[in-house]
Amino acid sequence: MADQRFRTPRSVAAGLGSAHHGVHHFLVERVSALALVPLVIWGGFAAAGLIGAGHAAAVEWIAHPINSVLLGALLICGLIHAKNAMQVVIEDYIHRFVTKAALLLLNLTVCILAGALGVFAILKAALTGGF
Repeated sequence: MADQRFRTPRSVAAGLGSAHHGVHHFLVERVSALALVPLVIWGGFAAAGLIGAGHAAAVEWIAHPINSVLLGALLICGLIHAKNAMQVVIEDYIHRFVTKAALLLLNLTVCILAGALGVFAILKAALTGGF
Protein backbone atom coordinates (compact mmCIF):
# COMPACT_ATOMS: atom_id res chain seq x y z
CA MET A 1 0.00 0.00 0.00
CA ALA A 2 1.09 3.58 -0.53
CA ASP A 3 3.06 5.47 2.08
CA GLN A 4 0.45 6.87 4.51
CA ARG A 5 2.63 9.22 6.57
CA PHE A 6 1.55 12.35 4.67
CA ARG A 7 -2.18 11.65 5.04
CA THR A 8 -4.24 12.52 8.07
CA PRO A 9 -6.02 9.73 9.92
CA ARG A 10 -9.36 11.26 8.91
CA SER A 11 -8.49 11.21 5.21
CA VAL A 12 -7.36 7.59 5.51
CA ALA A 13 -10.60 6.62 7.27
CA ALA A 14 -12.78 8.51 4.79
CA GLY A 15 -10.92 7.05 1.84
CA LEU A 16 -10.09 10.50 0.50
CA GLY A 17 -7.22 10.77 -1.86
CA SER A 18 -6.39 10.94 -5.50
CA ALA A 19 -9.24 10.58 -7.96
CA HIS A 20 -6.69 9.30 -10.53
CA HIS A 21 -7.79 11.79 -13.20
CA GLY A 22 -4.89 14.23 -13.02
CA VAL A 23 -2.64 12.38 -15.45
CA HIS A 24 -5.42 12.11 -18.03
CA HIS A 25 -6.08 15.86 -17.96
CA PHE A 26 -2.35 16.56 -18.09
CA LEU A 27 -1.87 14.35 -21.15
CA VAL A 28 -4.97 15.64 -22.98
CA GLU A 29 -3.90 19.25 -22.46
CA ARG A 30 -0.35 18.56 -23.68
CA VAL A 31 -1.44 16.53 -26.71
CA SER A 32 -4.05 19.10 -27.72
CA ALA A 33 -1.50 21.88 -27.28
CA LEU A 34 0.99 20.00 -29.48
CA ALA A 35 -1.67 19.45 -32.13
CA LEU A 36 -2.62 23.14 -31.99
CA VAL A 37 0.90 24.41 -32.74
CA PRO A 38 0.97 23.50 -36.46
CA LEU A 39 -2.77 24.04 -36.84
CA VAL A 40 -2.61 27.59 -35.47
CA ILE A 41 0.40 28.40 -37.65
CA TRP A 42 -1.48 27.07 -40.68
CA GLY A 43 -4.63 28.95 -39.63
CA GLY A 44 -2.71 32.19 -39.23
CA PHE A 45 -1.23 31.97 -42.71
CA ALA A 46 -4.60 30.94 -44.14
CA ALA A 47 -6.37 33.86 -42.46
CA ALA A 48 -3.67 36.26 -43.65
CA GLY A 49 -4.15 34.99 -47.19
CA LEU A 50 -7.88 35.63 -47.00
CA ILE A 51 -7.57 39.23 -45.81
CA GLY A 52 -9.49 41.44 -48.20
CA ALA A 53 -11.08 38.52 -50.02
CA GLY A 54 -14.83 38.44 -50.24
CA HIS A 55 -17.34 35.91 -49.05
CA ALA A 56 -17.21 33.94 -52.30
CA ALA A 57 -13.42 33.60 -52.12
CA ALA A 58 -13.61 32.39 -48.51
CA VAL A 59 -16.28 29.81 -49.38
CA GLU A 60 -14.21 28.66 -52.35
CA TRP A 61 -11.20 28.32 -50.07
CA ILE A 62 -13.22 26.27 -47.55
CA ALA A 63 -14.51 24.06 -50.39
CA HIS A 64 -11.02 22.59 -50.86
CA PRO A 65 -11.02 19.34 -48.88
CA ILE A 66 -7.64 19.87 -47.20
CA ASN A 67 -8.68 23.32 -46.01
CA SER A 68 -12.01 22.15 -44.61
CA VAL A 69 -10.41 19.17 -42.84
CA LEU A 70 -7.64 21.30 -41.30
CA LEU A 71 -10.12 24.01 -40.32
CA GLY A 72 -12.31 21.40 -38.62
CA ALA A 73 -9.27 19.93 -36.85
CA LEU A 74 -8.26 23.40 -35.66
CA LEU A 75 -11.76 24.01 -34.32
CA ILE A 76 -12.08 20.66 -32.55
CA CYS A 77 -8.56 20.68 -31.07
CA GLY A 78 -9.02 24.24 -29.89
CA LEU A 79 -12.32 23.44 -28.22
CA ILE A 80 -10.94 20.30 -26.55
CA HIS A 81 -8.00 22.31 -25.23
CA ALA A 82 -10.23 25.15 -24.03
CA LYS A 83 -12.72 22.77 -22.38
CA ASN A 84 -10.01 20.94 -20.44
CA ALA A 85 -8.25 24.15 -19.43
CA MET A 86 -11.49 25.69 -18.13
CA GLN A 87 -12.37 22.44 -16.36
CA VAL A 88 -9.08 22.52 -14.43
CA VAL A 89 -9.63 26.17 -13.47
CA ILE A 90 -13.20 25.48 -12.32
CA GLU A 91 -12.17 22.40 -10.33
CA ASP A 92 -9.29 24.25 -8.67
CA TYR A 93 -10.98 27.53 -7.76
CA ILE A 94 -14.71 26.84 -7.32
CA HIS A 95 -15.38 25.09 -4.04
CA ARG A 96 -19.18 24.92 -3.72
CA PHE A 97 -20.45 21.65 -5.19
CA VAL A 98 -23.56 23.00 -6.92
CA THR A 99 -21.73 25.95 -8.45
CA LYS A 100 -18.87 23.72 -9.58
CA ALA A 101 -21.22 21.16 -11.12
CA ALA A 102 -23.23 23.85 -12.92
CA LEU A 103 -20.11 25.52 -14.32
CA LEU A 104 -18.63 22.21 -15.46
CA LEU A 105 -21.89 21.33 -17.19
CA LEU A 106 -22.06 24.77 -18.79
CA ASN A 107 -18.44 24.47 -19.94
CA LEU A 108 -19.11 21.10 -21.56
CA THR A 109 -22.36 22.29 -23.16
CA VAL A 110 -20.83 25.44 -24.64
CA CYS A 111 -17.89 23.53 -26.10
CA ILE A 112 -20.10 20.81 -27.60
CA LEU A 113 -22.50 23.36 -29.10
CA ALA A 114 -19.65 25.47 -30.48
CA GLY A 115 -18.06 22.39 -32.01
CA ALA A 116 -21.30 21.17 -33.54
CA LEU A 117 -22.16 24.59 -34.98
CA GLY A 118 -18.63 25.11 -36.24
CA VAL A 119 -18.43 21.73 -37.96
CA PHE A 120 -21.90 22.27 -39.42
CA ALA A 121 -20.85 25.67 -40.82
CA ILE A 122 -17.65 24.24 -42.30
CA LEU A 123 -19.52 21.34 -43.90
CA LYS A 124 -22.28 23.59 -45.23
CA ALA A 125 -19.79 26.00 -46.77
CA ALA A 126 -17.66 23.18 -48.17
CA LEU A 127 -20.48 21.07 -49.60
CA THR A 128 -23.05 23.63 -50.76
CA GLY A 129 -20.84 26.57 -51.62
CA GLY A 130 -22.25 29.05 -49.14
CA PHE A 131 -24.52 29.92 -46.28
